[in-house]
Amino acid sequence: MLTEVRWHGRGGQGAVTAAELTAYASIVRGLYALAFPEFGAERRGAPVTAYNRISDRVIYDRSPVERPDIVVILDPSMVNLETVRGLKEGGFIIANTAKKGQELRAILGERYRIAYLNATAIAMEVFRLPIVNTAMVAALVAATKVVDLDAVLEAVRARFSARLASLNEQVIRRAYELTEVM
Repeated sequence: MLTEVRWHGRGGQGAVTAAELTAYASIVRGLYALAFPEFGAERRGAPVTAYNRISDRVIYDRSPVERPDIVVILDPSMVNLETVRGLKEGGFIIANTAKKGQELRAILGERYRIAYLNATAIAMEVFRLPIVNTAMVAALVAATKVVDLDAVLEAVRARFSARLASLNEQVIRRAYELTEVM
């Protein structure tokens, strides 16, 4: 079974790293996975899109994901219908936002499942910076179970220094607990 994820964020928020961590966690669990970015001029704050394909079979397709099963939105200003364009009916939206339940439903409609948390607040509390990538990976895992939490923690330990891994682990555990699904 193939699962396709599209990540939306802005330069500096960690969308590409989030996709890479998700792929690594999937591979650790014996799946095949790809992670790849798409962005224009590299600069902090510019829109960034990254993709994952996760499957129990070898994946050859490296084209952009136009009909994702899941859309993860790292930047609260991007929580809108244009960002989720192409999302499959009944697909999942995972949003970093301070908005709650029905407020999000009013923006995103009834066609999709929605999971949300204020990842920015968690990142600011732990890092003192709005780097929300690992919080959003945790939200993805909490909502969809596309990979498991232990595999994500293993990916973080492999990717970051011990100090950064420890901080990211705090963010991940908190985000996992605080993710709300509707």
